[in-house]
Amino acid sequence: MTKILLSLHVLAAILAVGPVTVGASMFPGTLRRTARDRDGTRTTLQTLHRICKVYAGIGIAVPIFGLATASSLGVLGDAWLITSIVLTATAAGVLVLLILPGQDRALTDTASPAETPSLAHETASRLALATGIFNLLWATVTVLMIIRPGSTTGA
Repeated sequence: MTKILLSLHVLAAILAVGPVTVGASMFPGTLRRTARDRDGTRTTLQTLHRICKVYAGIGIAVPIFGLATASSLGVLGDAWLITSIVLTATAAGVLVLLILPGQDRALTDTASPAETPSLAHETASRLALATGIFNLLWATVTVLMIIRPGSTTGA
C-alpha cells in the first residue's frame, strides 16, 4: 500500500504543482508584454491565472497523499518530514496570499485603459519575486523528499 500511496503522492505533485509552477512563472513576463503591446496577451494572462487557480485546488491532493504515505512509513515525527510540511504550508500561503491575488489585481489593472506600463512592471516584479519564492520552497521540499536526512526507512 505504501508504494501505491507514494506513487499517487509523486504523481499528484507532478501533475498539480508542475502546472502552477509553470503558469505562475510565465505570468510576470506575459504581464510585462501586455502592458507594452496590448496585443491580446490579456487572454494569455487569464489562461495562466485559471491554470494556477484550478491546479492549486487540485494540489491539495499532494499533502493528503504525502501524509498518508508518511503515516504508512511511520515517519510522521521525523524532522525532514516536519520541515517539508512547514515549507509546503509556506508555499501554499505564498500561492494563496500573494500569487493568486496578485494575478487577480493584475488582470483587473490590465482591463483598465488607465493602467500604466510602470504599474504593470511593478506588479510583474512583485509576482516574479513571489513566484520565485514559491518555486524555491517546492524545490527544497522535493530535495528533502529525496534525501530525507536522518531517515531510517531505507525506502
